[in-house]
Amino acid sequence: MSLLGRAEVKLPSIFADGMVLQQQTVCHLWGSTTTGKAVKVKTSWDGKTAVAHPDSEGKWKIDLATPAAGGPFTITLDDGTKKTLRDVMVGEVWICSGQSNMEMPMKGFKGQPVEGATEELLQGADPQLHFFTVKINPQLHPIDTLSGRWQDANAASIRQFSATAYFFGKSLRAMLHVPVGLIVTSYGGSACEAWMAADWLKAFPTVQLPTSQADVDKRAQRCPTALYQGMLHPLIGYTMRGAIWYQGEDNVSRYQNYADLFSTMVKGWRNDWKQGDFPFYYCQIAPYDYSILGWTYNSAFLREQQLRAEKMIPNCRMAVLLDAGLEYGIHPRKKREAGERLAVLALAHTYGRQGLPEFATYSNVKFQGDTAVVSFDRSKEWVYFDKGTTSQLFEIAGENRVFHPAKVWIERNKVYVKSDNVKAPKAVRYAFHDWVAGNLFHDGLPVSSFRTDDWDK
Repeated sequence: MSLLGRAEVKLPSIFADGMVLQQQTVCHLWGSTTTGKAVKVKTSWDGKTAVAHPDSEGKWKIDLATPAAGGPFTITLDDGTKKTLRDVMVGEVWICSGQSNMEMPMKGFKGQPVEGATEELLQGADPQLHFFTVKINPQLHPIDTLSGRWQDANAASIRQFSATAYFFGKSLRAMLHVPVGLIVTSYGGSACEAWMAADWLKAFPTVQLPTSQADVDKRAQRCPTALYQGMLHPLIGYTMRGAIWYQGEDNVSRYQNYADLFSTMVKGWRNDWKQGDFPFYYCQIAPYDYSILGWTYNSAFLREQQLRAEKMIPNCRMAVLLDAGLEYGIHPRKKREAGERLAVLALAHTYGRQGLPEFATYSNVKFQGDTAVVSFDRSKEWVYFDKGTTSQLFEIAGENRVFHPAKVWIERNKVYVKSDNVKAPKAVRYAFHDWVAGNLFHDGLPVSSFRTDDWDK
């Protein structure tokens, strides 16, 4: 038999043994065949066979109706030669993306550990929690192939997998009791612009698009469009529940348009996936002393942009990490907090689980004589200071825009702020610096840094 006559079904590596399909929906499956024959697809959960007809290039697509969570199942594909996918689970699937704090594995980076890693390596094995990590691959043009493989959670796979994503998935498993599949596509140091398509970036004229693969190779993870083309585009269409995101550190130096940039990115992803406004949850970057890098920018302005984005993007919430940073390290050790807080958002707002805490947010300020009175939204349990009855992280300023350390106290759900040096206050700031250890909380969760002014500095 000639090579042209041999039947062979080929699938992207995301469709493989151990994959997780989204439950109770229509999942997309695609691939190619080396013959013009139809591809028969049989699913073991219902015993039904569907038929996909390849186009002139041998490419085919098919939709499969998935059952309630369960498994393991098999999917058999036949175009003359059978190929069987085994250990297929049906449950909840999430895309996990961003830069190094999403990429950071449970083993940590060299000299940069993750808190609680040993405990998770000893106790975290779970045959119903499956991982897929996309290999780093910046590209000039969109590609359809990717490298990676599905693994179930065991000491070896957990060690190499994103710690933030792992803690997120572990929490979903604990409350939902269904299989969970996590697909990580991330790259340390990556810019938000790198995860966006060229058409979306037309609204941002200062962004310089690449013109050659050499340009992409030179700029790598900071090259606009390059990670969208090589690490996101091959996943588009894989049916999932939603996405989690941890990125922003690379954009600190150009924070001014981050909310617009990020909201445009989310809209673009949603348009591409054609799953409506699927849930999108993200981490606010954690505090860190950026002066160590020689930067003179205040990362609190980027955190402010992230807080603003939450109000711009439908079906979207932000996990605050103001208490979980590391003064001398841009890669905080507290990845459990990041993953679990993302899970709190998903479980409450996507899965409707009751009894979970809520992130309070700054609402407004009123000036009463020499005292500023700050109010909050989503704060039915009232705000409080995590340690003690006051905070050293509030500042207050008058018309001259000079901020002074403030005296602070709480009554019910309001924070009162004043300084003997400011007789007629006009603005209040909380934790509005690179490095802080946030101590204003609500219901066990930190409140984001904020300012009541719109001054340039």
